[in-house]
Amino acid sequence: MGRFTFRLPDIGEGIAEAEIVAWHVKVGDTVEEDGRLADMMTDKATVEMESPVSGVVVEVAGEAGDVIAIGSPLVVIEVEGAGNEVDRAPAPKAEVVEQRIEAETPDAGDVARVESAVAPEAKPVPAPTALTPKPAPAQAEPVESRAPTPTPKPTAPHAKVMASPAVRKRAADLGIDLGEVRPAEDGRLRHSDLDAFLSYNASGGFQPAGRKGQDEQVRVIGLRRRIAENMAASKRQIPHFAYVEEFDVTALEETRAQLNAGRGDRPKLTMLPFLITAICKLLPKYPMLNAHYDDEAGVVTRYGSVHLGMAAQTPAGLMVPVIRDAQGRNLWQLATEIGRLAQAARDGSARSSELSGSTITVTSLGPMGGVATTPVINRPEVAIIGPNRIVERPMFVKGAVGVERIEKRKIMNISMSCDHRVVDGWDAASFAQDLKKLIEAPALILAG
Repeated sequence: MGRFTFRLPDIGEGIAEAEIVAWHVKVGDTVEEDGRLADMMTDKATVEMESPVSGVVVEVAGEAGDVIAIGSPLVVIEVEGAGNEVDRAPAPKAEVVEQRIEAETPDAGDVARVESAVAPEAKPVPAPTALTPKPAPAQAEPVESRAPTPTPKPTAPHAKVMASPAVRKRAADLGIDLGEVRPAEDGRLRHSDLDAFLSYNASGGFQPAGRKGQDEQVRVIGLRRRIAENMAASKRQIPHFAYVEEFDVTALEETRAQLNAGRGDRPKLTMLPFLITAICKLLPKYPMLNAHYDDEAGVVTRYGSVHLGMAAQTPAGLMVPVIRDAQGRNLWQLATEIGRLAQAARDGSARSSELSGSTITVTSLGPMGGVATTPVINRPEVAIIGPNRIVERPMFVKGAVGVERIEKRKIMNISMSCDHRVVDGWDAASFAQDLKKLIEAPALILAG
């Protein structure tokens, strides 16, 4: 028997460390080749670590929420044969193992930890030990009921599906037909694809009304912690001001319906491609909105291209995938890219480069958009725009001869938040009025 030390690989250009979001193994577990070890997060992108060998886990380097440097030991696995540790002395005591992992993981002891229990999404694991793990701390059962695991049923392997033996075995145990699972990338199915399939197809129960629930402590780690830190920094450092304007989108909705009726195999158009196109047409006139503010250097950078952030809600939390050079895309291209990026954000396949570098952000809650919102600016940007819910209301409309009449119209508010250090109220109001002219006359949006 030998030992194989799996070190955290380079999982992104310029990345020096990654946070342990969740463990899928603990000391003493048997892991198969290509089996899941842990989920690591960096720059808001979560990467699944898979075992390169089969064997028994004898050491793990940290708990969920800890930060591990690239190249540091992540897991030690006892394998058949020599492994990759030459002339290794007999297994040290638990205290020695903890000291060695701490020594080989730079700054691990300096990482800030949140004093609360392990998150429900992360499987509790013992602290790093050799073969005698410490028991995981007890935690209350979650209030909400979890989605039931599908009853296992025999599943024949799909002839044209690319998947490792470990993935096929897990799918068979869960009763999942691999032919129904969509791979996130390369055409090869991974454990993360199975997780995404289960999260969108399994249905959870509801707690009966009147039943007393139990208190629950959730450790804020991974993406949730980064969101909390970014939002706190944004509200703490940026003097926000909000501006809300009412838009008549009756004509735009009619135009959208006409285009969708003849779209063929192209993606269905929502409101967002029209709004993004209108925003891109106006930003050359309002460059102060398409900008970053470096408050430490006291420098505002105004961008010539529009790299538009699109706030998207995912099972892991809020992400902002970026539509690169949005000003050079037509409605159909925008709709395609919106769908692709939203799916990549939801299933965790979005690359780091697709989740950074935005110059202005649009955030939409769709039909739940409310009457008005005050969105938080995506720092270091200086503006964020949020369309709200469309409602039907009676409005006074001028006829052909100037006589007013009452009509049922579709109305939508658009909310803006701006950084008052860079954007004046007059700038925001002028931009909103010009945007209103484009939205209410959709032919101007489509004109070159």
